[in-house]
Amino acid sequence: MRTGGEGRNGNTKRQAVRRELLAMLEGLEPGDALPSERRLVDELGVSRPTLRQAVDGLVAEGLLERRHGSGTYVAEPRIAVPLTMTSFTEDMIRRGMKPGGRVLSFRTETAGARIGRRLALPPTEEVFTIRRLRLADGAAMAIETLYLPRALMPGLRRDVLEGRSFYDLLRGAGIVIASGTETIEPTVTTPDEAAELDVPAHTPAFLFERVTRDEDGRPLEYVRSLYRGDRYRLELDLRPPSH
Repeated sequence: MRTGGEGRNGNTKRQAVRRELLAMLEGLEPGDALPSERRLVDELGVSRPTLRQAVDGLVAEGLLERRHGSGTYVAEPRIAVPLTMTSFTEDMIRRGMKPGGRVLSFRTETAGARIGRRLALPPTEEVFTIRRLRLADGAAMAIETLYLPRALMPGLRRDVLEGRSFYDLLRGAGIVIASGTETIEPTVTTPDEAAELDVPAHTPAFLFERVTRDEDGRPLEYVRSLYRGDRYRLELDLRPPSH
């Protein structure tokens, strides 16, 4: 039976290992591999369970990432996502990263009841359904599924959206985005989504759902975006209430 003193001693050891690992990370770059578990156990003089608990904590914080069958690596820095009416492309440019994208599918179909409600359309109205993989500096960051009334941009083609901001296309067509509503919830990736994002299945992720509207309150788009949880953090600009 473990005594309180032993529990405190174990916690102290984990914290000491954590400090050693953090010091090690200062000399490594994102994508660099950590030494093997066996080597770290020998160098730090701790048990495997203690080492694993310390590494688990740094993985949870987004500082390390495990790659199945490969090892543990220094994680890429997380990108702060502001909760504002900006596009993925604008966000990445503002952070000094090169945005990109690839259209995974582009089709025309009837809205149906669910999408029709989001876009205030009859279920029989035609919509574009577009899935895109969003990239930053060549790395997969998010999967975006965009629904928009076909009547809004009847001449829209798949190739026009490759690597382009949809909001730029709207502005070019003289369409003004005036407002929007967005919800965010935590989720995990399905095996198919994980393959597209190049992460393990069931990796934590953020699901964003947004409806944007024009100046008359007419819905322009409904978007579902799945962001990698290991590369993103949410950023809110808080201000005191006015009196």
